[in-house]
Amino acid sequence: MDLLRGEQIAAAGLADWRKLAQGLHARYLVADFGTGVRFLAAVGKVGDTVGHHPKVAMGPGHVDLELVSDDAVYRADDGTEHVVEWVTQQDVDLARRITQLAADQGLVPDPGAVSEAELGLDTAAAATVAPVWAALLTGDADAQGRGTPGEEVRDATGRVPNLWFGDLEEGGSADARFHVEVYVAPETARSRIDAAVAAGGTVVDDSDGLTVIADQDGNRGVLCVDQSAVPTD
Repeated sequence: MDLLRGEQIAAAGLADWRKLAQGLHARYLVADFGTGVRFLAAVGKVGDTVGHHPKVAMGPGHVDLELVSDDAVYRADDGTEHVVEWVTQQDVDLARRITQLAADQGLVPDPGAVSEAELGLDTAAAATVAPVWAALLTGDADAQGRGTPGEEVRDATGRVPNLWFGDLEEGGSADARFHVEVYVAPETARSRIDAAVAAGGTVVDDSDGLTVIADQDGNRGVLCVDQSAVPTD
């Protein structure tokens, strides 16, 4: 199934969901543990009917869901096809059904609270160093290149954050090669940036939905918003 571009996701009008990194994310507020379990049981039944299920995390007062397909088809400019982890139409369709389930059970969505963290490493030798990090982070060589056309390390179980590799010219240097990528909902990005600056951080770069923030020691983090998936209405 073809992956969906940002504008296609935006056009779907999924009010309860936000596109972060590879998937669609939602949070629903629940009164207690039992309410969350009953909601997830209903979600499970719907998922069984279509053969597709969300990733789930449950905490005090909330249920977090992520929808992503592990068999999305990405076509490069030269026509080469890659099977990747990304949002497809089946994720959009299931998101709509889950939204209805939540409404039927009286659950309140909290889309601004969703977030996702990944790791980034700037290197000129991604193919060389990736096996080391796949082994260290996951213990599984197959994690290298899993769900991506590149060398990115992704743990199938979701135990550790994804690690992707940024470009660094051969022989080049970087002040801090490792950095954290934090994906947030568009409506919370400004408050998150302002909070980091108020705490002593400095905005190093701010463009195209990526805001690079440095701490007092020069360590950098990147706040990411997928602007392409934001509805224009």
